[in-house]
Amino acid sequence: MSNIKPIGERVLVKLLNEAEQVKGGIIIPDSAKEKPNKATVVALGSGRRDENGKHIPFEVKVGDQVLISKYGGTEVKIDNETFMLLREDDILGTIA
Repeated sequence: MSNIKPIGERVLVKLLNEAEQVKGGIIIPDSAKEKPNKATVVALGSGRRDENGKHIPFEVKVGDQVLISKYGGTEVKIDNETFMLLREDDILGTIA
C-alpha cells in the first residue's frame, strides 16, 4: 500500500476506476475523460483542532468509500496507483 502519512486534517484516498463504457465504437481519449470522483480512504492525518485546542475527530475512517470534489486535492502516483491527498472538507459524502 502507500507509505504516505497525511498531516493535520488531510486524508489520503485511492481513486476507484469506473468501468469504461464505449457507445457506438467511439473511443474517448484519457485527456477528455472526467476525473473519477469515487475513492476509498487509505490514511488519515492527525485531525483538526478548534480554537481551544480540542481535537475534532474525522467524520470518515480508513476503508470508507467516499465522493470527492472533482477539483480538490493533489494527485499522487505511487507504484502505478493513483491516490489523492486532500482536506476532509473536499470529501462530499460517504457511499453507503
